[in-house]
Amino acid sequence: MPGKSRKSRNTREQARVLDIQIQFMEGLVRRDPRYVEALALLGDNYTKRGRFAEGLGVDQRLAELEPDNPLVFYNLSCSYALLEQCDAAADALENALRLGYRDFKWLAKDPDLEKLRAHSRYKQIQAEIQRLKVVEK
Repeated sequence: MPGKSRKSRNTREQARVLDIQIQFMEGLVRRDPRYVEALALLGDNYTKRGRFAEGLGVDQRLAELEPDNPLVFYNLSCSYALLEQCDAAADALENALRLGYRDFKWLAKDPDLEKLRAHSRYKQIQAEIQRLKVVEK
């Protein structure tokens, strides 16, 4: 089946490209552990590659370096949710909202947050989102 073989080859190629990008970013971060842009790309690539624990470690470092950045805490929430640490994911998402994260459409469908949306605390987060939507109109 030529189509299946091509798809498999593309998937392997994508994984190879991600691995090269990861190695490059790891080198940059070793040289400059405070290089926020490289850390953000590294964390994203770890997640794309399914290396969720390593992505969480990067997101935790970013949260220390960028304590007022709502996107950093949103990504931290995603990392926790991917590892099924839903209380920590909820805490990080609440912090992201407090800091100004407002992409509610993406938040509602982001596959990384699937486990969190099934968690009991998510109802409280939804209520906060509704409150924020009303306040900002």
